[in-house]
Amino acid sequence: MSATDAATELGRLLAIMARLRDPDGGCPWDLEQDFSTIAPYTIEEAYEVADAIDRGDLDDLCDELGDLLLQVVFHARMAEEQGAFAFADVARSINEKMVRRHPHIFADASVDDAAHVLRNWHAIKREERAAKGETDRSALAGISRGLPEWQRALKLQSRAAKVGFDWSGPLPVLDKAAEELQELRAEFERGDIAGNKARLQEELGDLLFVCAKLARQADVDVGSALRGANHKFERRFRAMEGYADAAGERMADLDLQAQEVLWQRAKADEAAS
Repeated sequence: MSATDAATELGRLLAIMARLRDPDGGCPWDLEQDFSTIAPYTIEEAYEVADAIDRGDLDDLCDELGDLLLQVVFHARMAEEQGAFAFADVARSINEKMVRRHPHIFADASVDDAAHVLRNWHAIKREERAAKGETDRSALAGISRGLPEWQRALKLQSRAAKVGFDWSGPLPVLDKAAEELQELRAEFERGDIAGNKARLQEELGDLLFVCAKLARQADVDVGSALRGANHKFERRFRAMEGYADAAGERMADLDLQAQEVLWQRAKADEAAS
């Protein structure tokens, strides 16, 4: 598809959204929406893009990227109606940012490798924040509180590591995880789960934070790892349901021991396939 075709299709999408949001005969559902009601869909569509990539389904990826683009167009249209900005401003902003943050391409800067590019990128971001009058000089400045918490944990850890506050490798992190797990166990052993919820939440949070750091030390993407675990659980549980159904039984009627037998069978069949 040529640049002209892309511009034509984007113009068509902008016109469709304007029609949907038209107070005179537009879509009742679209007209009821605002930034806060659309935001959850924006997040959901981003995750569906990631899922299509994870599955290697390029046809689905094309479709999901379209859904994600619709979210950008939707937000831009609502902002334009308020006189704040329009889609062209969104595109202009990212165009200028990309040029500004790639001086080795669009200016006379030189870089040695990808790591050098990343260092320049973060330095330029700091300059941008300073130009906006931001006074927070912390290494942790600018990390959005709107991120999913596991992503924010990784960013906090990565920023701290840039100034040397990090473990030397995954094995010390494993030791820390074992320590945090023991502290969590001690809280459970107190027995009063309902009355001890605040401490349990704190200790569980510490354990999850260390697990995120372990993934970073191992250069494993937390989202991909958890998606893989979710897919594996779903695959095995569905197999369990199939075994139970073939035997004329319902999963809900089986006790935990019987269900564990089916789980082990699903694992064994999966390993043998």
